[in-house]
Amino acid sequence: MALSGRPRLPSNLRYTPLLAYDPTIEDAYRKQTIVDGSVCHIEIVDTAGQEEYSTLRDQWVREGQGFILVYSITERRSFERMETFRQALLRAKSRQPPLFILVGNKCDQTYERQVLKQEGENLAQQWGCEFIETSARTGHNIEKLFVHLIRSLRMVRDGAELPPEGGAPRRPTGGSQKGSKKPTRSGKKGGCIIS
Repeated sequence: MALSGRPRLPSNLRYTPLLAYDPTIEDAYRKQTIVDGSVCHIEIVDTAGQEEYSTLRDQWVREGQGFILVYSITERRSFERMETFRQALLRAKSRQPPLFILVGNKCDQTYERQVLKQEGENLAQQWGCEFIETSARTGHNIEKLFVHLIRSLRMVRDGAELPPEGGAPRRPTGGSQKGSKKPTRSGKKGGCIIS
């Protein structure tokens, strides 16, 4: 998995509130969860997305299976950097299109909003990926985000195709319907990038 943007979403996989951001060179998070009746082992690596650690970040991107591009709705500059991160994903994953989700974080801070929800939705539509707003502080939509990513990874594993420019998986014709409870075993792991 990969993330890009300032907020530290992975810490909320443990469902603990995050009150301040502390940039890191690299943090790793592991969680076992159940999605649609199947056990999933998630490994997330937060490399903070800082430019001085781009070599380390590129390594995790090459190994990652799903990516979450995160920007802060309270910081327009982080939103404007999303295309840079997307292009880095496309370069690093040139042999295989990346699966990614665009996330606007800090949705609990609407009084400081600099990026409209519609702007995030429009960018995600342009990229052909999913979009969701979250709050790492309150946990709003955090679990939903990771469950959606796991389901998307399973779709790809089960034959769904990704567009050449990455984004959301496309169901194969004659494939299972959304929300299918077909039992699967998943041992998906990958890298996570947050900047």
